[in-house]
Parts: sequence; structure tokens; C-alpha cells
Amino acid sequence: MAHTAMSGNGTTGDDPLQTAVWRLRSRACWADAAALLPADRPAPALQRAALLAERCLYTEGGWEEAEDALRTAEAVAHSDEERGAAACERGYLAYAATLLGVRDRADEARAALGRAAALIPPGAAGRALLDFRRGLVAQNLAGAPQAARAAFRRAHAGATANADPLLLSFTWRHLAGLALRDGELTEARHGFAESLRIREELGYLVGTAPALVSLADTEEEPEASRLREEARRLFRLLGGVPTWLAQQLAPPAPGAATA
Repeated sequence: MAHTAMSGNGTTGDDPLQTAVWRLRSRACWADAAALLPADRPAPALQRAALLAERCLYTEGGWEEAEDALRTAEAVAHSDEERGAAACERGYLAYAATLLGVRDRADEARAALGRAAALIPPGAAGRALLDFRRGLVAQNLAGAPQAARAAFRRAHAGATANADPLLLSFTWRHLAGLALRDGELTEARHGFAESLRIREELGYLVGTAPALVSLADTEEEPEASRLREEARRLFRLLGGVPTWLAQQLAPPAPGAATA
């Protein structure tokens, strides 16, 4: 199963509010991070909605709170770009609900991301994230890996141009996943290693365990087992988040054969 989160570079400069939000978010405390942000202005309202949508994907819960925050963000958006960003979040939340089997909202996801594409101009800061999410829909809902790869490459270029290392960690990860699917092991290992490196440098703890597991899938023993054990440690540290990683991190049954 493929997952991703919202954009954000994890480097907040001298802004103490954004530093606090990042630290909470990276440690899976999305509700606490969202509570720090006012809901009456477009940018923080959108950030609140994005945080709570990310919580849905990582915990498989909190859907109503995310919907409420998203409706607020949509209500206070004024410019086309702000409305486009809100539509991008709506598409992402609908994608997450479909991916996790909560409810089939695939048509809503496609429509919202299409609306975002009409509102966010090419070259705008939010376009790379939109391209990435359209790639997710192509890959995981439409089963169209070629379209997904093209979208991920556009997002990768945009994340590089906009100096968005967190999004870059996701584009590396998903391009690597497609490479692994095609049997390109060296390319996949490089992409997964880059994704892990960026997340560790940013301190994005909640996204580090999935990155470790993905890299382990391309490594030989004993390195693969070492990476998975580190992922288990982080998974336990964060209270079993992301929930969808639990099955992959389950220890082998006693006496089970190992490669």
C-alpha cells in the first residue's frame, strides 16, 4: 500500500509557531499541532486541514475532524490559488478514504484534484504537491503506473525547484516503488535511500519507519533485518503509527524460514 503526506519542508527558520507545529507533526501529534493554528485565515486554516488529513492517513481515524477543518478552509479561501489548495486537500482526503477502504470516494478525489489543477497555475508553489497527488490517484486508484510515473516526475522537478525536501522525500519514495515494481533494484534502492536520508535529516519521525521498511525490501541480509528492527523501534516509540505498517512489521512466527 502506498501512502504519502502533505508538503512542507520541515525547516521553519525563526518562526516559533511553525517550529512548534513541525515538531508536533513529525512526532505524530497532529491534533496538538492543528490546535496551535487559527482557523479564520486562509493559510493557517488550510494548514490545519492538511494536518488533520495527514492524521487520517497515518491513523485511519479522525475523519470528521478533518472534514470540518477542510470545510472551514474552503469557506475562508479567497484567491483562486487558495481555493485550488483547498481543493487539493479535499482530493487528498477523498483519496485517503478510498485507499484505506473507509468509503469509495475515488470520483470525488479525481474531481477535486481536477478542480485544483484549473485553479493552481503551472509553476505555482502548490503545483508540485498537486502533481504528486494526481500521481497517487493514477497509481493506486486507477492502476495506471505510466501516468503515475509522469506525474511523480513533474512533482519531483517541482519539489526540487521549490526547495521542498519533504515532498522530495515522497517523490523519491514513489518513483523508487515504481522502479522496484519493474525489477529495477538498483534504481529502487537509490530512491528509497534518498527518501530515508531526507526524512532523517528533517527529523520527520512519523515517516521514517515506512522509509526504513521500503529500503529493507531492496537490501540483502543482515542489513534488511537491521532496517526492519529499527523501523519496529520507531513504530513502537510513536504508539503504533502509521497503523498500516503493523502487518509489515509483525515479527516472523517462531520457526518460520527466513531468506
